[in-house]
Amino acid sequence: MAFLILLKILGAVMLLLYAVRMVRTGFERASGPALRRAISKAASGRVTGVFSGMAVAVLLQSATAVAVLAAGFATSGILTTAAGLAVLLGADLGSSLVVQFLVFDLSWLVPLLLAVGAWLFLKIEYRTAKQTGRILVGIALVLISLQMIGDSTAPLKEARFMPQIAAYLASDALTALALGAVLAFLMHSSVATVLMIAAFAQKAGLPLEAAIPLVLGANAGAGAVAIWLTRGMDRKARLLPLGNFIFRSAGAVAALLLVTSVHLPLEEISSLPAQQLVAVHILFNLALVLICTPLTAPMAWLVERILPEDVSTGEGEPNAPKSALDQRVVHVPRLALASATRELLRMGEQVEAMAQPVMMMLDNGSVPEIRRLQQMDGSINVIHSDIKLYIAELNRGELTSEEAEQSLELASFAINLERAGDLVSKNLLERALGLLENGVSFSEEGRRELERMHDRVLANMQLALNVLVSSDVASARELIAEKDMMRLLEKECHDRHLDRLKSRLPESIESSNAHMEVVRSLKEINSLFATVAVPILAREGQLRDSRLVPAE
Repeated sequence: MAFLILLKILGAVMLLLYAVRMVRTGFERASGPALRRAISKAASGRVTGVFSGMAVAVLLQSATAVAVLAAGFATSGILTTAAGLAVLLGADLGSSLVVQFLVFDLSWLVPLLLAVGAWLFLKIEYRTAKQTGRILVGIALVLISLQMIGDSTAPLKEARFMPQIAAYLASDALTALALGAVLAFLMHSSVATVLMIAAFAQKAGLPLEAAIPLVLGANAGAGAVAIWLTRGMDRKARLLPLGNFIFRSAGAVAALLLVTSVHLPLEEISSLPAQQLVAVHILFNLALVLICTPLTAPMAWLVERILPEDVSTGEGEPNAPKSALDQRVVHVPRLALASATRELLRMGEQVEAMAQPVMMMLDNGSVPEIRRLQQMDGSINVIHSDIKLYIAELNRGELTSEEAEQSLELASFAINLERAGDLVSKNLLERALGLLENGVSFSEEGRRELERMHDRVLANMQLALNVLVSSDVASARELIAEKDMMRLLEKECHDRHLDRLKSRLPESIESSNAHMEVVRSLKEINSLFATVAVPILAREGQLRDSRLVPAE
């Protein structure tokens, strides 16, 4: 009996973790570039950072995901440590608000969410619709998993061992705090951990004296997750989760001292233990925001001294990743082609990393930031040269016709990625320098058009790299279909820009050449990434030889 209950709880928790990840993946794929841009705007101030982090965490249902995104911006120099800490504090509050939404009894919504979500995901081809369907199905699975956790933990209320465990945790708050931290770290999700603790309190009779320290510990443990996930990143990236972990841990200990010495009137908030726990969770994170946001600058100073600079790489230089080109297998075609594919993936990721902050640089970039991004083109060129030489060496051996064809396709895509890197560095970033030097800016409407187009290109870059690795036909079709969408977007941008010129809008007149150059460059970059899908669809007979109507 006990084993069956444990198995049911484990299955429900795993479903909860999967569902939370499903929702996060849907938002990332539907509007990942827009979410990243929201975080990057946190550089303008701490209050903006708090709200940006909170909004993105609510959508992604994960403060840890926001921490990893912010760490990437810290590495590139876009976010200072103090601004990044403000983002993470807001993200913690945002994830606690997600818990409040999910703890309500929304079981009546499950059939509707499943029906609409599955229909959107399975029947509609457009990316936004499919990912919206994924999000709705994910939310439905979250609600189902919570119901499963409640049903599976209900028998524990009558178990003989439950009073002893509950009494021990209630009498030893430090042990409960540590246990909550370990659970959050193992589950890699504070949302899932707090929901599980709330279910135990509601259904299994876990007293608040034990549940509250568990929730406080979950807040501290969730901060350690980001430290673990960013352990291989640049020093600047690792500063953010370290500072946030110190804030959360110190706050958890202080809150524990408070709740063990002062009676909290939680019964005035709700009569339900689950709601009372969630209220403590929200109030804790709100208090952290109010108290710690003014302290982000001192904390930045502290963590910069706790985490010393890596003298082997120097300040600001990320650890150079090792090349995937394995010379030991160059004469084994199957393994050599796999090595070249992994290196191409690394090359594409570097182009994507250089392209991500382009709109920020066009809007209000600085010369050092732009020059630092342009330097990435040098490493992209080196990778391109290495791949060409590696494939040339591979072709000196004996290859089957399929292997020879694949090697040429990889070499061709490497050339296209190198060209895409040049477009970002020599066209888009040079345009950013020109706008900065001349004091010219885009009109508000023109900026929104470019941001929309830029977001679509970034999403298509990620899709192209997925196609490179998976060779998935459905994804390849979606990528080619996006070329048509980009063509329509280019025409819309062109027509609207001409309308603004006719109305003699000063900003549009001053930035006219730059605006059209950015549009053309983004469209060409998208086309270069989309070429990875062409050989896949050609082999499946899913490409026309020409778009021309046959002559009569």
